Amino acid sequence: MATISENIQQLHGRIERACLQASRPVHSVTLLVVTKTFPASDVREAFEAGECRFGENYVQEAVDKIDALADLRERVEWHLIGPLQSNKTRVVAERFDWVHSVDRLRIAQRLAEQRPAALPPLDVCLQVNISGEASKSGLAPAEVAEVARAVAALPRLRLRGLMAIPEPAATLEAQRVPHRALAGLLAALNRDLGLSLDTLSMGMSADMDAAILEGATMVRVGSAIFGARTRPTPPGG
Repeated sequence: MATISENIQQLHGRIERACLQASRPVHSVTLLVVTKTFPASDVREAFEAGECRFGENYVQEAVDKIDALADLRERVEWHLIGPLQSNKTRVVAERFDWVHSVDRLRIAQRLAEQRPAALPPLDVCLQVNISGEASKSGLAPAEVAEVARAVAALPRLRLRGLMAIPEPAATLEAQRVPHRALAGLLAALNRDLGLSLDTLSMGMSADMDAAILEGATMVRVGSAIFGARTRPTPPGG
């Protein structure tokens, strides 16, 4: 059974191959290690293997790990990638470095109001329901420009780009379609609104190659590093 370090090394090789296929520099894609449901000891092992960006879906679980790994806090970034409820914005504004899952303006406004002045601006992405699934969170593509314009004007936040979790697809070509659509949406925001967004947070263990081929700048991977999740997902978050 491969170690976390070995899995990370293999994953970076996979990223490099996808970048070469897309004629992109390897450094243009950042790995976000998704640590939800895995213990703080696994996060530390990933850190010791050279990783410094960690993504969590559930606020309280993440805060527990941030506290457990307090000695690493100045050397790592914590990213919230799961749904964010209004009653949890304060702790996220105070404790995280990134939020990928801003899916309505009111959430962004609360994060801006609650981000401590002593901290750097909070990096945020708008979550887009790019496949139009009823079960998924996120803005409809037609809503993105209006919300992006408003979020970009908020203090204490820095709008970085877009995030999506496309509907699963069986083939590489089918996987590429929603990722291509999200990349086109980001390009339109920069062109039409004069923004300088630089982040496409898309691609996970199963569809990472397709995402990189279509311009992903940050891929979110957990199971390919830590293995299958065997303990229950925490309720609520």
